[in-house]
This record gives sequence, structure tokens and C-alpha cells, in this order.
Amino acid sequence: MGAMETIKLNDSGAAVEDVQHRLSRIGLLDEACIDGLFGPETAKAVASFRSQAQLECGDEVDEKTWAALVDASFCLGDRTLYLRMPHFHGHDVQQLQKALSALGFACGDIDGIFGAFTELALRKFQTNLGLPTDGIAGAYTYAAIRNLHHSWEGKEAVRGSSHLGFARAAGVLERNALCLFGTQEFTRSVASRMSNLALATNPASKIVSADNLLVAPDEQMLLVHIVLPEEQTGNAPRVGFAPEETLSMRLESALEAAMQADPARIAVELPGSMWEDAGVGRSAQHFAITLLDALCTALAKR
Repeated sequence: MGAMETIKLNDSGAAVEDVQHRLSRIGLLDEACIDGLFGPETAKAVASFRSQAQLECGDEVDEKTWAALVDASFCLGDRTLYLRMPHFHGHDVQQLQKALSALGFACGDIDGIFGAFTELALRKFQTNLGLPTDGIAGAYTYAAIRNLHHSWEGKEAVRGSSHLGFARAAGVLERNALCLFGTQEFTRSVASRMSNLALATNPASKIVSADNLLVAPDEQMLLVHIVLPEEQTGNAPRVGFAPEETLSMRLESALEAAMQADPARIAVELPGSMWEDAGVGRSAQHFAITLLDALCTALAKR
């Protein structure tokens, strides 16, 4: 296979149009400029792209520029992704990593490279959603990620001290014995999803739902009662879910109080069975992800 011919100023044809479509897709060229003619606007867009991609200065599309442009213009769902050598890399891989990380499935560095950490995170996500656990991002996996867009879109991967991110809290999950339970269908669903997420993150997790327990919870387990506003919880410390930004801090103080009581128990009050307009299933998933993340953050500080 011969070397690619450089695409440059005053060239025309299908190759130029392809370059223009890709530049437009990543926001560097107006759609009105897609005409198959490599004019000054296209040259300017190519120069901008080369600068962004940390390539040598220039306004021509050589082999390296073309390869980088192809990578940058893939969007989530455009192609099937899986672990291979050489690794898949590109914007779509980065979007997948961001979605998985925001959902709590750590991928390591969000570097746009589909490596072993990304495949492991994807398998854990698939396990949690009841999908075939093959580590392949295909149609069913993309559909599941799109269905959960309320929970990850626009969010950064949880970093720093404000949140631990439960996928990075394997030790916390293994060290702390918690029994999650609800007394209504929706709150039981949230508890079960939290348990599934915890187990998918660390199979040795001791944070489990009452439905998953094979025996009655012992006195060493902290009971976490997930409730809706109208439910009564007796004298147990009761933590409101909102605002989400301070949930982990409020849980931390409630946990301290609960540990002095017998049985050790807290209640977490959800705002209702609907989060924004996400539907019942996606709402339960959002509450599960956010609450488990906050619980792990609070437990890590004890």
C-alpha cells in the first residue's frame, strides 16, 4: 500500500469533501463550506486542527493529519469497539470512557485509547446492566449508555476530594458491611441497583441489598433504609438526598451518629420516584449511582 497523497490548497474532489465533513463534525468548519474545494477556509480549519492535535504547523492534510482527523471525528456508536492490538483510539473511545467513568466504572486515564482498563470498566458496566459481558461496545451497549444519558451526560468523571467515585473505592466496599433495603418497590429497586453496582466494582463488596443476603444481617452491619418522603423511619438519623453536592458530607455525620446506636441504622430520603424526566428505571439508576458514590466517600473518611 503506497503512501497517501497530501491534500492541499486548490485541490478538489471526494477526498477534500471527506476532510471538510470531518472538520465540520468537530466544529472547525462551517457546513456551508463543504463543497469539495480546498479553499482558504478549509486551509484555515486544517491549520487549527493541526495545532489542536499538536502536529507540526501547516494547512495541508498529510498522512499523520488524516489519521488524527479520522480519530477525532469518530462519535460514540460510530463503530464497534473492543480490546485489540493495536488499540482502538479516537474521540468515540474518549466519549465511552467519560460515560463509563461518570457512571462510576473507572477506566484509568481518559485518554481515548481502548486498553485493558477500559475493557474491564466496560465488562463491569455490562454485568451491572444484564448485558452479555463480552467487553465489546456494540449496538446493545451503546443503547444502554444512551438510555442512561441523564446520569452521565455533561458530567466529568468524579475526581478530587469532593467525591471518591465508587469504582475507585474497591477497598471501601470490602471494608464496610452495609445492608441496603427499601420497603417499597422503587426503593427496593434502588437498593438492589446499588448492590449490583458495588458487586460489579468489587466482587468482595460487603455493601449488599437485603434481597441479596443469604442470611439475616448481623449486628456488625450498618442498615441503610432508603425511603420516600411519606415513609416513617423512627429515631434513625434521616438524610435528605438533595442537594447532591453535599450528600456525602451529610452522610458522614449521620454515619457517626448511627454507629453509637443499636442497631446501627440510617435512613436516606429520596425526593421521589422520578429524577427529572428520566423514567422510573433510569431514575432508580441515577439515585443508586449518586447514593453509592456519596456513601463510599463518607465511609472513606471514617
